[in-house]
Amino acid sequence: QVQLVESGGGLVTAGGSLRLSCTASGRTFNSYTIGWFRQAPGKEREFVAGINWIGRSTYYTDSVKGRFTISRDNAKNTVYLQMNSLKPEDTAVYYCAADQQRPAAVVTALSEYDYWGQGTQVTVSS
Repeated sequence: QVQLVESGGGLVTAGGSLRLSCTASGRTFNSYTIGWFRQAPGKEREFVAGINWIGRSTYYTDSVKGRFTISRDNAKNTVYLQMNSLKPEDTAVYYCAADQQRPAAVVTALSEYDYWGQGTQVTVSS
């Protein structure tokens, strides 16, 4: 089992940047695919980006391509989401999640992820 803790959220003006971190407990962190999801008020939780166990496979939803970058440091049990050129529509609670079934692949469905963090708020003002 793994426990995930997100950090790095906050308030930023449009065009600004934030870096989110997802830190995991447990010795098997490097065997999980990690995904970032977000949920805006009144909307369903959606996939944002994912990275496989070794960091060689990444996937992004279309709305963040070219602006967000996901990376991981398995020695630090941490996955990062660098968010640049932020827009007001990026405002949401951001969650990281771990998929233990498919370490080599990145899947986008929420139901495929086994462990979730508590979320961190990102607010982008116009």
